[in-house]
Order: sequence, then structure tokens, then C-alpha cells
Amino acid sequence: DTLRRVRAFGLALSSLDIRQNSERHSAALDEITAWLGVHHDGRSYTEWSEAERIAWLTAELEDRRPLVPENWACSDETREVLDTCALLAARAASCVRCYVISMARAPSDVLAVALLLKASGVQRKLRIVPLFETLADLDAASEVLDELLRLPWYRDYCAGHQQVMIGYSDSAKDAGQLAAAWAQYRAQEALAAVAERHEVTLTLFHGRGGAVGRGGAPAREAILSQPPHTVEGRFRITEQGEMIRWKLGQKDTALATLETYVGAVLEATVVPPPAPRDSWRACMDSLALRATAAYRGVVRDTPAFVPLFNHLTPESELGELALASRPARRKATVGIADLRAIPWVFAWTQIRLMLPAWLGTDEALGGIAADERATLAEMVARWPFFAMQMDMLEMVLAKSDRDITALYVEQLLSAPDELALAESLLARRDHLVEVFLALRGESALLERNPVLARNLAVRDTYLDPLHLLQAELLARARRASGNGDSSDTPSAFIRQALKVTMAGIASGLRNTG
Repeated sequence: DTLRRVRAFGLALSSLDIRQNSERHSAALDEITAWLGVHHDGRSYTEWSEAERIAWLTAELEDRRPLVPENWACSDETREVLDTCALLAARAASCVRCYVISMARAPSDVLAVALLLKASGVQRKLRIVPLFETLADLDAASEVLDELLRLPWYRDYCAGHQQVMIGYSDSAKDAGQLAAAWAQYRAQEALAAVAERHEVTLTLFHGRGGAVGRGGAPAREAILSQPPHTVEGRFRITEQGEMIRWKLGQKDTALATLETYVGAVLEATVVPPPAPRDSWRACMDSLALRATAAYRGVVRDTPAFVPLFNHLTPESELGELALASRPARRKATVGIADLRAIPWVFAWTQIRLMLPAWLGTDEALGGIAADERATLAEMVARWPFFAMQMDMLEMVLAKSDRDITALYVEQLLSAPDELALAESLLARRDHLVEVFLALRGESALLERNPVLARNLAVRDTYLDPLHLLQAELLARARRASGNGDSSDTPSAFIRQALKVTMAGIASGLRNTG
């Protein structure tokens, strides 16, 4: 029946987005320019300056001749990019409305997609959406948009409407949750100002995940915590992982979710939240600076961190789960840089350390001076953005469990440097709980939210046995592999049992998507 419906009505029941990494576009154009014999002083496209790229791309976009012949023999990677663009040319406009560029960093990334679409026969002005993901890219996003909108060709192409995607997952993986959240906030403010200056309608597309370490938060609070005048009746957001089923899985639930979004968007438009005061901005700048340094000091600069991550968490086993739409890693490496944000957060959640959501924030809040405490209290009381950050931090800390994490450490770690680092991370988590409770004037986490506290206590009754099983199964799998990194294949029974525990823990903790 499904095949018959597709043949009869096509695939346009719901429009989709196409998404590809900017590096793939650059690599395709590098091969094209090499074939055409176009170079600057012997330098290939990927070696050109941004000004040289923009000049060549703009000239080609204005040229009527084909860029490459239809049956050009190119590499498989370039052919995949061109075939994807050709598919867009063959489909109705209602099938695909946006082309999202992952890891967008420069105006040429947007022009490159426009040229590849033109070369593949796409006649319509498909909306091209740059996705700014890392901390540096978020900081530079407004400059990129400003330079784009200064180009006459692109001004005509975008026709007065630009969509920009804000990356939550990779920015948090790059700098930690607190610093990333502040960078996202500032980027939105700056992008809105650029769009207003150029008289262009801006739609911000929020690439949030379900987990707090990937920007997850209750929908209403998330929308109402956006910078003032950045919603303006328009709001795009991703729903990922198990959040799709919980929010949209049944008709009544989906309707309630839509009502929540519509109500919050209307409220944020009509009664926008207050703009942060200068003292709040200064405090956030200071917190973000300390948080970034502390986070990167562990994740990037501690030699034992990557081995600890590989040995302590089920990261390598996650690839066998029937979850997510993309491979766990962008490239075949063992480090953190090419690991996607979903398995990064998911792996730490499985062992109940919840590291991506609080690492860095511990030293940022722990370093608050006495005279800054009054400012923090004011920020929590009067600034929805900061209040939501603190609420989400409390929820994550409540879901973390020192004893459960310690069980994994006991079962899976043996190297002295890894054991020392694990103990250090647990101590940092404990210290953050103390600091947080002191700042909030509470005696226990979730003291002001007893309903959630009771829910978590009930879930732990079922989660604790799953953690015990998973730790034991991981130990057996690592022993079966014989080398501690699960490179060999354990028995099918162990692999299946591990999958059950991972899915069960994710279901019990809920916001892991």
C-alpha cells in the first residue's frame, strides 16, 4: 500500500530539508576547478582566500554557460554531491524547501551550494540555510550574514528572507553547555540586528536535541528565553530522538505540542523577554570564559580523557543500536573531534555522569566572587534565559548519580591515570552540587520541584538494575574482545543484552535524544 501511494502521489506529503557538510561542497568545487584548469597562482580552490572564492563563485553564478558537462567523470564523493543536487532539480518545490549547510563558516559556503544547485539544473531559488555550530562560528555568524547580504547577486537570490540555523549540539561539545548557550544567545542578537539593518526577514532555525547537553529544554521555556525580537512570529526547531514519539506520537499529544509552540511564539512576539542588563552581560561573559577554559582543559588538554571516555562509557557499542540517522563519527577516528554530538551526550548519560551538561559550569559557578552573588540572584529572578539554564542544570545534576558512575569505574577502568581522572570528575560533580545548592539556598536538588523529584525516584527503581547489568555486560564484552576497546566482536548474547540495557536506560532518563 505504501509503495502504491508513493507512485500515485509522490513524496510530497511533507517537505524535507537537505543537509550536507560545507567540506563536501568545497571538495567538490576543488575537483571541478582543477578539471576546468582554474587556479590562482597554482593554488587549488580549497587554498583560495575568501575574497578569491567569492569573486569566482559570483562570476560563475552570473554566467549562463554550464559549469560541467552532464556526464562528467568525477570522484564518487563529488558525484554524490552533484546527484543530490540533481535530485532536487527533478523534484517538485514542495518536496524540499531548504538546503542546510553543516559547519558553515563563510559566505562562500552559501555561494558554493548555490553554484552546485545551478550546475545541477535547479531552476528555483531553493532556500540555503547556513548552520553555525562551533563557538567560533557562532561568534562570526553575524559577520558572515552581513557580508552575504552585501552581495547584489545574493540579495536578489534570497528575495528578502533569510533562514539561519543555530547549532546547539556541536557548540556545546566544543565549549561546554554554559559557554555555548551564551554564544547562541549573542549570535541570535547579532543576526537579528544584521537582518534588520539590511531589511531582510530573518527566521532562526534552532537545532536543539532532547538532552540538556544538546540544548534540550521544555518547549515553552526555551522559546520564552530567546533574545527579545528574535522570534517575531517565526520559529523553526528540531525535535529529535525519543522526543518525537513523546511529543508527536499520538494525535492528542501532537496537538498539545503544537498549541504549546504556537502559544509560546505568540507570547514571545507580543511580550518579548527583557533585554539583559550590562551587569548581567558582564557576568555571563565572565562565566562563559571560565567555563570554556575549564571544559577544554579536560576534554582537549588532559591526555587520559579520551582513553577514559572510550573505556568507561559504551560509546563504541552505541553504533550497533538502531538509533539516529547518521554514523556516530564523521570520520574513522578514535578521538573526540569527529564524534557526533548525539553519541557524545548519549554515552555519558548511560553511565549517569551527564558530563557534557555541567563540565566547565562547575568551575564557572565555583569561581563566583561574593559581590557577584547578588547579580546572579537577580539574573535568575529576572532573566528567563539564565533562569532556564539554572533549571536545566539542576535537573541534570539530579539525574546524575555518583554511585552508579562509580560502579562503572570499578568495573571498567584499571589504568591509574584514568582512575585518577574519573575520581577527579566525580569530585567536581559533587562540588558543583554543593555550589549550586548554596547559590539557590536549597538543601536538596529539586527541592522546589517535588513532582519531578518523585518521578526520578520512581524511575531509579527500574534504572538501577539496568545500570548494574550494563556495567557487568560491558566488562564481559571488553574481556571477550581481549584489548579493552571492543574492537573484536563479543558474543551475540552479550551484544543483544547490551542493546536492551542502553535502550532501557535511555527510555527511563527520557531526555537523551
